[in-house]
Amino acid sequence: MSQADLPARVRAFVEAHCIPREDAAHVHDPVALDHALAQLRPVAREAGLYLPQLPVAQGGLGLGWVERAAVLEEAGRSYLGPGALNCAAPDQPNMISLLRQGTPQQRETYLEPLAAGRVRSCFAMTEPAPGAGSDPSMLRTTATRDGDGWVIEGRKWFITGAVGAAFAIVLAQTAEGPTQFIVHTDHPGFRLVRSIRAIDPFAIGGHGEIVFEGCRVAGDAVLGEVGRGFDYAQQRLEPARLSHCMRLMGRARRALELAEAYVNERRSFGDRLADLQQVQAMVADCHIDLHASRLMTLDCAARMDAGASVKTESAMAKVFVSEALHRVADRAAQMMGALGMSEDAPVALILRELRPFRIYDGASELHRATLGRRFLKASLGDQR
Repeated sequence: MSQADLPARVRAFVEAHCIPREDAAHVHDPVALDHALAQLRPVAREAGLYLPQLPVAQGGLGLGWVERAAVLEEAGRSYLGPGALNCAAPDQPNMISLLRQGTPQQRETYLEPLAAGRVRSCFAMTEPAPGAGSDPSMLRTTATRDGDGWVIEGRKWFITGAVGAAFAIVLAQTAEGPTQFIVHTDHPGFRLVRSIRAIDPFAIGGHGEIVFEGCRVAGDAVLGEVGRGFDYAQQRLEPARLSHCMRLMGRARRALELAEAYVNERRSFGDRLADLQQVQAMVADCHIDLHASRLMTLDCAARMDAGASVKTESAMAKVFVSEALHRVADRAAQMMGALGMSEDAPVALILRELRPFRIYDGASELHRATLGRRFLKASLGDQR
């Protein structure tokens, strides 16, 4: 089957299967959301749309980043789309981490069931203050050698996907440096304390708080090399940010389409809202933001396909796109008035989904500070 028509086929799948299954009962209910996704994944697999991010050898479609962009954007029109295609966070970047750093045994044990959609996972890095957040060097969770294994102690907070996850990739401080561990969620010493209700309504697996108390894991629980956890986390974050840009672009575009349909029909003081210049300006600004976001994302994707470093480009794209997409959804809600504030239409929920993107995967302020320092050093001829 040709890959050229993949975006159109994904859009048709989302319109026919995902959007009709959207339900207010999914809000802050990871169990209900998992049930809906379990029904959709066999349909996506049968349609040849499953796992766009993985190589063919792992059961995926083998798409490059540029090819993936349009597919993820179309999937992102519905909050069920990426999960149905099994290309949603945090499982998508976890699959890539396991593919890159996992041993053959780890790939068989964790990657295969994750890719098949039989289990979910989470990535446990963020900690409550004064632990690691925007500054990962503040990592307080520890892993201490104990014979041929390790004992993990600490607390993780706001861990997306934790509710119902089968395993976690955990970042902990060791004597050799930060290290990643794979830990089963039913392992002694691993405890999910609670699910944190957050502004975004449809996070797969919610956002959990986790405690590690005397959590002893075997030596083969280490993912990659001991002491290289920060390197692996950075390798994970750059493509994760880009994937977020692609998926959430679809959500913002849908919000705009709903608003455009509304203002073309809704009349006030004898005229259509679409005939008002203020509304026309908002629509134009939305399309400008979407177009610019798509171009920045595609440029970064092309660089990744070429094997180039995208440390700077991915940070710039993440800042601009996260803010631009939120502006699009905010204008869409404004154009729809009270309907845009209510859950009678999807726009209010889309707006809530897009707001956290300015925080997730690095706050805009942190990226701006890092980019500013990098550009200023470069201006002095210092490429360090």
